[in-house]
Amino acid sequence: MRALIKASLQAIVKSPSAIVFSIAFPLIFILVFGFLGGGSGRYSISVAKAPGSDTANQLYMALQNVPVLKWKDVDSASLSKSLQEGVIAATIAVTPNSDSSQPRYSVIINASSSQMDKAPQLQGIINSVVQSMDPEIARRSSAIASIEVKESVVREYKMIDFILPGQLGFSLLAGSVFGTAFVFFNLRQTLVLKRFFATPVRREVIVVAEGIARMVFQLLGAVIIICVGHFAFGFTLVNGFFTIVELILLSALGIMVFMGFGFIVSSIAKSDATIPPFANIITLPQFLLGGTFFPIDNFPKWMQPFCRVLPLSYLNDAMRKIAFEGLGVWEIKWDLFALLIWGVVVYTVASRMFKWE
Repeated sequence: MRALIKASLQAIVKSPSAIVFSIAFPLIFILVFGFLGGGSGRYSISVAKAPGSDTANQLYMALQNVPVLKWKDVDSASLSKSLQEGVIAATIAVTPNSDSSQPRYSVIINASSSQMDKAPQLQGIINSVVQSMDPEIARRSSAIASIEVKESVVREYKMIDFILPGQLGFSLLAGSVFGTAFVFFNLRQTLVLKRFFATPVRREVIVVAEGIARMVFQLLGAVIIICVGHFAFGFTLVNGFFTIVELILLSALGIMVFMGFGFIVSSIAKSDATIPPFANIITLPQFLLGGTFFPIDNFPKWMQPFCRVLPLSYLNDAMRKIAFEGLGVWEIKWDLFALLIWGVVVYTVASRMFKWE
């Protein structure tokens, strides 16, 4: 076992593709997104209506038609979490005033502390809408609406807090699928496995040794990625060292599940040239749809259920909950349970398809 693990690790370290997929490729994306505005940039102003806001008045309906504002349908129980995670920049409450001596509308903008820079822009947008409603009194816009800005103090949710778990998850997926597929295909094609069978080495030892070697290498890469993200770009680790340990344990579970896909690919591939297409069929949809670069909520609603059942989606979601929200293992039990179900299904298929010769 020790000899096989050592040999496998030496082969992995000498493989350029293993270095690229497991460490270099994710680090490049982390560096790119980390340098974008210090990792805190946003693409648009996402807002939600505040609880109790009157949605039937003219001003609210006018704000609904402003292209710059992206209205999110967030229930009252999730508003605080959405503000904290940066899903929305602020909530907007529009209340009509019945007192003729007061402005016609009272507008309250409750912006998160991490995105208070959006508050002046929101004020400008609302003022523009107010003035367009009655150009005759543009100079007295307060006669139509009073605008108040409040700050909701939350932990800053930076772009790196979203990007890094996705890139780490993709690193584990690509390294496990491509690495396992190529290794076992080549061992079979070069008759190395056949030679192993002439020795006292048991078959399960060969599989476990390769799995341990790949896990050790990829977990070392995960530590590098997490440390670079934290110390260079401020990636949030709520509980410090303990959060890193939890992320590593979660990464180990992800590697075990993803290696099952590699066993399947190595069994159905007929040549080295057919491995990348089969592996990409598994990895590319998850890379694009599994919440790696963008929240799953950004996709069309009919596509979101498919996106959410992908194994990479569960891994990415669990990593973000541990790193930023500080949730424990029991609190992410459904993500872990879903990954375990994927593991059972994948290894059941792999056990029926895997070829030793």
